[in-house]
Amino acid sequence: MAIIALDLGTTGNRALVFDGSGQILSSAYQEFTQSFPNPGWVEHDPIEILNTTISVLKEATSTICIEDVIGIGITNQRETVVAWNTDTGQPIYPAIVWQCRRTTDICQKNQTHQHTIKEKTGLFCDPYFSASKIQWLLDHVPEARQLADQNALAIGTIDSWIIWNLSSEKAHLTDVSNASRTMLYNIHTHTYDQELLSIWNIPDHCLAEVKPSISSFGHLRSDLLGQQIPITGVIGDQQAALLTQCGHRKNTIKNTYGTGLFLVKNTGNQCIQSDQLISTIAWSVDQQLSYALEGSIFIGGSAIQWCRDGLKLLSNAKDSESMAKSLGSNEDVYFVPALSGLGCPYWDPNARGLIIGLTRGTTQEHIVRAALESLAYQTKDVVDQMTQTQPITELYADGGASSNHFLMQFQADILQCPVSIPTITETTAFGAASLVAHNHGLWSIDQISNLNPIVKTFEPLMSKEDRDILYSRWTDAVSRSKAWADTLFNHISE
Repeated sequence: MAIIALDLGTTGNRALVFDGSGQILSSAYQEFTQSFPNPGWVEHDPIEILNTTISVLKEATSTICIEDVIGIGITNQRETVVAWNTDTGQPIYPAIVWQCRRTTDICQKNQTHQHTIKEKTGLFCDPYFSASKIQWLLDHVPEARQLADQNALAIGTIDSWIIWNLSSEKAHLTDVSNASRTMLYNIHTHTYDQELLSIWNIPDHCLAEVKPSISSFGHLRSDLLGQQIPITGVIGDQQAALLTQCGHRKNTIKNTYGTGLFLVKNTGNQCIQSDQLISTIAWSVDQQLSYALEGSIFIGGSAIQWCRDGLKLLSNAKDSESMAKSLGSNEDVYFVPALSGLGCPYWDPNARGLIIGLTRGTTQEHIVRAALESLAYQTKDVVDQMTQTQPITELYADGGASSNHFLMQFQADILQCPVSIPTITETTAFGAASLVAHNHGLWSIDQISNLNPIVKTFEPLMSKEDRDILYSRWTDAVSRSKAWADTLFNHISE
């Protein structure tokens, strides 16, 4: 028996095959192109996303018996938007990525609706979420409104785009966890909200049908692997990691160290509103809806990727650990990676990246170390919001950067609490597979985290006094990066 998990990430796509006990049988991964056509803009090629998905799917299953596969689970980068012609199946524009800031002005114009938006969706009126991206597509791509008027336009998140293309039914579907990130879905009434659709001027017939996280999402086309395989689980990537790390346990916090950083806390059947945190749907399983509080940080591991690809400071992201360890301290060099604005808890789309504390003695090692440290500082920013009423006792960490021991130790020091790493760090994929397994009665929700036990825990070693000094310098640096683009715009306008 085998389960396929498709993990559709921001920088690449991965396919993993799990057996009935949760062990990884095989995996495959391919990066895809990141496009930055204008400052603050981030795009992906939907066809390249599709082709790499098919490629890793075939590679990961090349060594297993396809007849043993009981189902496919999908987890995906959230908020990213694709629009396509349903008659031709072709995208009408590149995918607008969750990191993209092009719709800042649209969101600023709609700030008068912020209370309504937050109350109904749990989200902030920020370019991060899908609604403003969809409005931009409808207003700026010439054929978009015309196709919408002809009922020939589909708009969806990456899960919807892939389901449409991989399923024999060409189903236009999504799950509640992804729908809750569009800023169009009312997380209390569990429907697309007409008032929200009116605010953003978006026709609902273009949007994907919303289903529970465990549902029938169609069947894999038989021409891909030789037989039709049911797609029975779909969940946003951070909700998938929460399911794997924390299950139904309330008030436990996980952080996924991926392209961004995403701290999520399960709140059970309670939808808790917060002034600085996102209230979101975690999943819908066994006819029960679970909610979560989330702090979304836009630039996490992608800061290291930028140091590698943009600044050419290192050839491999893994080298960042040894480079950081080669120094005794950061020597007062700080990097605020507001390369796509600042997310939680600042919510400042006009913030910009800043490296401060440079001297003639500063080396590439200092900048790389500052980039790593910024992940830990940003995490503390959000943890402080999440633990205002209840102190944190342990942080569960996963994602690619959780394998960096320098970062994990520094994170424990900055939080002054243990940081624990699971055996399987690709928890998003494991979460998607878990939905399929649960659907077949193999694992209960409470068993899922037991199948992925803690393999290492980092205990804090730094004194609280030293931590406080370092963190105060970080907050000072952040204050200097805020509203930078807005200030520039105002000067130019004058």
